[in-house]
Amino acid sequence: MKKVGILGGTFDPPHYGHLLIADDVRTELQLDEIWFMPNYIPPHKDKKVTDHVHRVNMLHAAVANQPHFRVETIELERKERSYTYDTIVLLKKKHPHTIFYFIIGGDMVEYLPHWYRIDELVQLVQFVGVKRPGYSLRTSYPIIEVDVPVFAVSSSLIRERIQSGKSVTYLLPEAVQLYIKENRLYET
Repeated sequence: MKKVGILGGTFDPPHYGHLLIADDVRTELQLDEIWFMPNYIPPHKDKKVTDHVHRVNMLHAAVANQPHFRVETIELERKERSYTYDTIVLLKKKHPHTIFYFIIGGDMVEYLPHWYRIDELVQLVQFVGVKRPGYSLRTSYPIIEVDVPVFAVSSSLIRERIQSGKSVTYLLPEAVQLYIKENRLYET
């Protein structure tokens, strides 16, 4: 059986923090691959996100030289609000010989009781909780804890820095920086 970690998110833009989490979880749990899965419209976010074509292109740029990373666009193909349960059901049908590990940040662990069809979801996927400062990984649901170094950067911080003309050189891969610049993303 293939072991695959899924790292979902808006990736608006993808940055080194995402890559660090993916690499550490893959290594710690001895996973075959990490699939970066951009959301169409995440249920917990109402804000406007950058067009999915740009987000997918930035993800491809971010993982281009990483043999264990790939981009999975199943949620974008559905073109509707994304619930993890529905996505995992589709992925398990499409990849029946794969064990999926769903990676979430410590900030999401406390919301697990409110996730759509959570009791069924934990039967389909193994949750992996990545520790974050200020959040507890305590939950009644089965979760594997992974320590990842704190990389206190968010996509919103990167967007703000670009809008104010500040450098993002050490926050995201050069290929992503070039894509953002060429497509004039986040400038206003």
